[in-house]
Amino acid sequence: MVVTSKGNHTTPVKPSSGAAGAAVTTATSLLTKKDGRPAKGGKLAKVRRSTPTRSFAARRRDLPVALLLIVPSVVGFLVFYAYPTFRGIYLSFTDFRVLSPPSWVGLENLRTMVHDDVFWQSLWVTVYFVLLSVVFGTLMSLLTAVVLHRVTRSSTLRGVILLPFLISNVIAALVWQWMLDPTMGIINIALEHLTGQSILFLGSGDWVVPAIAAISVWKWMGYYALLIFAGLQTIPPTIYEAARVDGASEWQMFRRLTVPLLRPILAMVVVLTVINSFQVFDIVQVTTKGGPAHASNVLQKYIYDKAFSQFDFGYAATMSLALFALLITVTFTQLRLARANESDLN
Repeated sequence: MVVTSKGNHTTPVKPSSGAAGAAVTTATSLLTKKDGRPAKGGKLAKVRRSTPTRSFAARRRDLPVALLLIVPSVVGFLVFYAYPTFRGIYLSFTDFRVLSPPSWVGLENLRTMVHDDVFWQSLWVTVYFVLLSVVFGTLMSLLTAVVLHRVTRSSTLRGVILLPFLISNVIAALVWQWMLDPTMGIINIALEHLTGQSILFLGSGDWVVPAIAAISVWKWMGYYALLIFAGLQTIPPTIYEAARVDGASEWQMFRRLTVPLLRPILAMVVVLTVINSFQVFDIVQVTTKGGPAHASNVLQKYIYDKAFSQFDFGYAATMSLALFALLITVTFTQLRLARANESDLN
C-alpha cells in the first residue's frame, strides 16, 4: 500500500502488481521518509548517480585501441587529401615546372587565368556539358526509378539498369566511340536506314558535347536511379491510395506527390551530378581529346594539358583551385535553394 498526500488528506494508492508495482514501491520508499514526508534531496538521484552504465576507467582503457583503429584512415586522409590540397594551394602562387624548384609569383597566375581565352572557352564547354548532364540525367533517372517502383518489381531488370555504372569510364567511352563511328557505328548505320544520312557525332562542333553528355548520362543513370528508387521506398503507400480514392491520375500523383516528397533525394542527385560532370575527363580524353577545334576541351582536360603536356604546374594548380571554389559555391547554392534538409514527409 502506497500513501500519497494531497492537501491535508492522505490517499492510499494500491500499486500495480508485478515488476512495475515493485519498481513504483521501491522508488516511493526511496523518495519518502517513514512518516510519509518527502525525503530531503531524495535517495533515488544518489542511486542513479552512483551506478553509471560504464566506468570512466573502462573507457580510458578502450581509448588506445580506438586510436589505433582510426590511425590508417587519418594517415590516408593526411597523405592523399590534406597534403595535396595545401600543396596545390601553395603551388598556385608559384611558377613550378617540375625540373626547377617553385618560385613565388604571387597573383601572377590568377591574372594570367583571367585573361586566358582558352580557359574561359573551356569553362563554357564544361558548363554546357554540366547543364545537359544534369537536366537529362536527372529526368532519365527519375523516370527509370518510378517505372521500377510503380510498374515492375523485377530484380533482373533492376540489375540490368545498374550494369553501366559498374563499367569503367574508359570502357564505356571506347564502346560508345565505336557505336558512334560515322562509317561502321551501329547508331549511324541505323540512322542511314531511317533518314538516309549519318551524323558525325564526335567530329562535329555542334554534336560533340551532347554526344559526350549522352555517354555520361548512360553511364551514371543506373546509380542515380537506384538512389531515387530508395527514396521512393520511404513514401507510404497510403498516400497513393488516398490519391486514387480522390480520383487522381498517375501523372497527377507523380507531379503533386512523388516529386515533392522526393525533394531531398533529388537535391542530392543533382548535387552529385554537378560534381561528377564538372570533373569529367576520361570520357573526353578517350573519345575526342578535346576536339574538334577545342569544341570538347572541358576544363579538366585543359588543366591536364597544362600540367602534363606543358609542365606548367603552377598555372594548372591555379585553375584547379578556381574549379574547387566554383564547385563549393555551386554545391552550397543548390543545397540552399533546394532545401535539401527538409522533407514533406515530416
